[in-house]
Amino acid sequence: MSTTARRARALPIAVTMGDPSGVGPEIVLRRAADGGLDGCVVFGDLAVLRHGAELLGVEVALEAVTDPSSQPDRAIAVVDLGLLGAADHRPGRLDAASGAAARQYVVSATRAALAGTVAAVVTMPMNKEATQLSDPTFVGHTELIAAECGVERYSMMLAAGELAVTHVSTHVSLREAIERVTTQRVSDVIVLTHETLQRFVLRPRIAVCGLNPHAGEHGLFGAEDAEQIVPAIELARAAGIDASGPHPADTVFHQAVNGHLYDAIVCMYHDQGHTPMKLLAFEEGVNITIGLPIVRTSVDHGTAFDIAWKGVAFTASFDHALAWARKLAG
Repeated sequence: MSTTARRARALPIAVTMGDPSGVGPEIVLRRAADGGLDGCVVFGDLAVLRHGAELLGVEVALEAVTDPSSQPDRAIAVVDLGLLGAADHRPGRLDAASGAAARQYVVSATRAALAGTVAAVVTMPMNKEATQLSDPTFVGHTELIAAECGVERYSMMLAAGELAVTHVSTHVSLREAIERVTTQRVSDVIVLTHETLQRFVLRPRIAVCGLNPHAGEHGLFGAEDAEQIVPAIELARAAGIDASGPHPADTVFHQAVNGHLYDAIVCMYHDQGHTPMKLLAFEEGVNITIGLPIVRTSVDHGTAFDIAWKGVAFTASFDHALAWARKLAG
């Protein structure tokens, strides 16, 4: 199919099925059975999906396609990478082959998005430990996709309801996270946050967290807030961005959620943003990678091996991730 013909109709959303041992492909199959995968193409292993459908007792028509942009009639399109067979399916178990396959699903879907054959990528959870058995350098989805896209200026955004949080650092030790709080990095994340929210909000209001307790308390609890974060906020404001702070992290979420004072909060490290957001909306949170040349969203939960393939995993996060992907892809 020509590029012109593809553009004449809406491109599908690529869905990577995630680690086959976890809840990712289970949720994909359950939503497919409920009719929730219209306009999507799944990147994964067809044999595992068919075996999984038997385990779950759901009826889902699945059809292998070579062109990700194609949409078969009355069936879910699957880009079958052929990495695992039914006998390789290990429900609920840590497995090196499953971790390696999950990585390749993401790489293939990302390349399809870069090639323009899919409109966006929605990723189901991978298991870091399983994937590191074959790729010791693997840190996470976000870093893998950013590397495939060839970008270094990116960030993780968590969105739920009317609030989003972004992160100066994510999957690093707390010691390294502190070292990454530089004026340049904080400035980059503020700008990326502003650029993303501008698609939906006329003038995004961005609160920037401090690093130390009470945002440093005027230097009593550390100098990073004054020396690294304040200059980044000043640069953003000089560029016309409505950024404020640094705000104490223990109060700014209350001000954003209950006072409706901010549209987004820039956090300095992983748990500073993830902990309150998962408390506020664990089943609704969506992980969005900002700063990429493609649209990528993800569910905000893990592989949950303990409940995988029992038909009890919640599907709301997947629905929200699909909705955000469509929203961002236009």
